[in-house]
Amino acid sequence: MTWRFITVGKPAFSWAREAADMYLERLRNYTKFEQVVIKDGPRKQVEAQLLAASEKTLRVVLDERGKALRSMEMARWIEARQMTGVKCASLIIGGAEGHSQAFREAADEIWTLSSLTLQHEVARVVLLEQVYRAHTILRGEPYHRE
Repeated sequence: MTWRFITVGKPAFSWAREAADMYLERLRNYTKFEQVVIKDGPRKQVEAQLLAASEKTLRVVLDERGKALRSMEMARWIEARQMTGVKCASLIIGGAEGHSQAFREAADEIWTLSSLTLQHEVARVVLLEQVYRAHTILRGEPYHRE
C-alpha cells in the first residue's frame, strides 16, 4: 500500500522538517509514499485541493474529533487494508482553519492523534512516527515496546 501524506503548507520550523525527514527516510525501508503539500489559503479552496489530491484513495482525515488509535491498532488497520487490496491511503492534515463538517463527511475515516489541537507541523511529525512505528510492529521489530 502506498501512503500519500497530504499537508497544508510547508514546514517552517527546521526541527520539524528534520524530524519528519528522519521518519520519512526510515519509512523508505517499509513502504512507498508520496508527499503532497497544498498551499494555505481560504478553507473552501484548500479543501477542494485536498479532495483533489486524495481522489481515488482511501481518505483518512486527521482531526481532533476523530477516532484515537493505539499503535497496535494502527498496525492492524494497515495490515487489514493491505489484505483487502487498498492501493493508496491518503493521510490528510489540514491548515490552521481546520476542516469543515462537509470535508469530514467526505472522509473514509477520521483519526485523531490527540484530544488536543496540534499545530500542523507537530501533527505531521507525530503521524509519520506512528506510521513508521506501525510498520515496525508488523515486522516484529523491537522499535515498539509494550
